[in-house]
Amino acid sequence: MGSRNLLVALSGQPNCGKSTVFNLLTGARQHVANYPGVTVEKKTGVYTAGGGRVELVDLPGTYSLTSYSLEERVARDFLLGDNPDVVIDVADASNLKRNLYLLVQLLEMEAPVILNLNMMDVAERRGQTIYVDRLQEILGVPVVPTKAKKGEGREALREAVESLAAAPSRENGFRIDYGPMEPYIVELEEMLRADSVLSIRYPVRWFAIKLLENDEGAAEMLAHTHPDAERVMALVGACRDRFREESANAAERHVAFTRHGLCARIAGETVSIPADGRRSMSDLADRYVCNRFLGPLILVAILMVLYQVAIVFGNWLALQVWPLWGAVENFAADVLPAAGFIDDPLLRALGLWVVKSTTAILNYLPIFLLLFALIAVLEDSGYMPRMAFILDRLFRRFGLHGQSTLPMILGGVYVGGCAIPGVMATKAIPDERARLATIMIVPMMNCLAKVPLYLILIGAYFADTGGLAMFFIATVTLFMALPVAKLLTMTVLKKQPSAPFIMEMPPYHLPTVTGVLRRAFERVWLFLKKIVTVVAAVAVVVFALINYPGLTESRRAYYQSQEDEAVSAFMAEVGKTGYQGRIAAGDVLPIILFDESLKRAKQGITDQAESDVVNGRFEAENPVYYAVVKRVGKDGKALNKALKKVDRVRKTVRREARAERFETSFLGIMGRALEPVTQWAGFNWRINIALLSAFAAKENSAATLGSIYGIDGGQTVQESMKAGEAGFTALHALALMLFMALYPPCVPTSIMVRHQSNSTKWMLFSIAYQTLLGLFVASLVFTGGKALGLSGFQTMWAFYGLCVAATLVMALIPTPEEKEVAPLINASCKENCS
Repeated sequence: MGSRNLLVALSGQPNCGKSTVFNLLTGARQHVANYPGVTVEKKTGVYTAGGGRVELVDLPGTYSLTSYSLEERVARDFLLGDNPDVVIDVADASNLKRNLYLLVQLLEMEAPVILNLNMMDVAERRGQTIYVDRLQEILGVPVVPTKAKKGEGREALREAVESLAAAPSRENGFRIDYGPMEPYIVELEEMLRADSVLSIRYPVRWFAIKLLENDEGAAEMLAHTHPDAERVMALVGACRDRFREESANAAERHVAFTRHGLCARIAGETVSIPADGRRSMSDLADRYVCNRFLGPLILVAILMVLYQVAIVFGNWLALQVWPLWGAVENFAADVLPAAGFIDDPLLRALGLWVVKSTTAILNYLPIFLLLFALIAVLEDSGYMPRMAFILDRLFRRFGLHGQSTLPMILGGVYVGGCAIPGVMATKAIPDERARLATIMIVPMMNCLAKVPLYLILIGAYFADTGGLAMFFIATVTLFMALPVAKLLTMTVLKKQPSAPFIMEMPPYHLPTVTGVLRRAFERVWLFLKKIVTVVAAVAVVVFALINYPGLTESRRAYYQSQEDEAVSAFMAEVGKTGYQGRIAAGDVLPIILFDESLKRAKQGITDQAESDVVNGRFEAENPVYYAVVKRVGKDGKALNKALKKVDRVRKTVRREARAERFETSFLGIMGRALEPVTQWAGFNWRINIALLSAFAAKENSAATLGSIYGIDGGQTVQESMKAGEAGFTALHALALMLFMALYPPCVPTSIMVRHQSNSTKWMLFSIAYQTLLGLFVASLVFTGGKALGLSGFQTMWAFYGLCVAATLVMALIPTPEEKEVAPLINASCKENCS
């Protein structure tokens, strides 16, 4: 091919080993982005051959090239719009008949195709023999066997790409005979060929077949290209009607059955299967894994293991890693301007706020890494499609998809997930309507960040029935999410495209450590790039809202007098010691900060010798400060006691000033403004502030309550809250827990919703509907329970029963697909399609 650069597309059905072939050809040098305007991931890689540069584009895995799913449309648009020089169609050699279905569509599109028979080792293990030469002769395209998992076949595939690209003509003359439909195809072809633009831009025969198939994407292309699209569509409609009358079959079914029949004949002629009829290990395993009764039990067991490893062990791992993020925060605290007595300098306050907001997200990295690794194991092993198969029937009743299971688990279907990876995992759902419905309900799951607030409220108001209260909040969210999903799919999402459930059960594979780790780290890196980069910007906005306009001059003067009084008392004690003249009033705050620095430097040190080294370093730095904070000598002990009093005053003043600053901040003003609305849910302005601050990150709700009610006085937050809110009851706590359960997605999750839905509208909708729903439910529970004279515990279980009943009722309402259900497979095609 000389030094010519090439664009090569890699197509294939899911689970055919396409990613492995991609890595085989490019050495895993890849760039990941999205296709323009959609959320489908686009992976590209480059390798050199013959002095030229070959750009390899990994198309989404699809079973077909129709308009049913976003992946199918993206793959087809790329093939038509970018006109790749070569298309490598990766096929699972052990399952050739089904994989040929995509190939024949590529050939109909007149794409320059190479058929890559991957996983030849699996086919050989099953005793299958594939007559490659005969297959090549029938199809008229190069056929290259590979064992990508073992690194075999790379050079042959690269040579085939070069040869096909250099060939003077790449027409293969492949044509499917559609029998009784041929006259209609020809009639339509003649009309389409009359338009020079369309006939140049698209393969005309393929276009005519797609129109007869009633393909929405083809109709849209026609409307944008043909000057008299209405007349063409009128002919299409007439042809479809006449064909249906003559053959008693719909055109799209006839096309699908013909293609499947052709694939079956080609496979029958080119593949030799052992005559003993032995069933593969995968088939034997599926007798139990996909069994109607055993399948769900096995699924629950696997999900329990996934939950224990990713969430429970991941949380423990996060605690072990936390000192690393603590060190980052300490480093930032050391390099930023020193803290003040009442307020910190702006640069320090803002810098630490941003750093802590970022480390709060980074703290979840161990959980994400384990989750992504386990997802890769489920995908590579072949269990993921079986999980979707087992749950699809149930989830379809609520407008969801079998593959909605994993996002809900990651989001925290019980307790302890995170909505960000949950929303990210919806990428795998092929049904756009079900995918959006899943995105809308994943934030309703019990993510880890909601748990601190639950624990505070349960500890404060359900101390005697804490276990039952935790079970309630952990499970009621699912009974709220399922009816909501059904409602959304019947209303705002009903016009979204829906795809039929087509799922191939690939053979089981043993995942490789390299493959699992590579995919896990790739996804973690994507997560970091997409989320952390925006956290800092959002943190700055929240910081401004919660800290400005700040304290009035009179209040500042009041807190300054508290500081002056405390410092004066300390200096009076200094005058009684030998340090008089060596310690001035301006040294009081530096001594306190010196003490804090010494404590930070010794964090995690258990060895006495190492501790002595740190002490020696600080003593050499400032012997006077060291003597006071380490109680050296009689004077040191006396001043240390006085210093602790000053420190207590400082903490109290800072806490009170912070709480007052919150109250008078823009966020505080909003909290008070919302009281007329939130009073029906039992929320006052302090609760409103805590909830508003949680929009940045849900952990903020507990942290803000701690700031408001105080955590420096020797009491827990729940104790301080009960003492500070005398009128609060268990009913208030229940309403607040339910509002938090339905709380709108936090900022990072909202950004992920925007990314996955590719729509700001859906992001704003997810925020708005969950806010309104949460407020409605909280008001219903609080006002209703109060009106009926029920306690918080009684209201809790009355509401639980209501949610379970609503779930059952919604399950009985048929979905639009159930109303117009039509069999896609009939007896005549069963043999060919199986």
